[in-house]
Amino acid sequence: MENPNTPQAARGAAAAAGNDTDQRLTELEIKASFAEDLLDQLDKVIVRQQQQIDALLREVADLKAAPVRDGDITTSRSLRDELPPHF
Repeated sequence: MENPNTPQAARGAAAAAGNDTDQRLTELEIKASFAEDLLDQLDKVIVRQQQQIDALLREVADLKAAPVRDGDITTSRSLRDELPPHF
């Protein structure tokens, strides 16, 4: 059995602590790498969603600006033309 007060025992304890620190550092680097990958994926999702929102806004604006078709006659849409029958 090795005496814990000897220089060899101290070096062994320091090496074990160093290995523990190296292991913890490696685990933290792995977690950081996964977090960075997830952040990149989420960034791509946000960009794609913003492109979809922009396309939908353009489509809504086009629909608002488009004339309404009544049979073969094209008329512009007015809310006054769509008054309820009791007025």
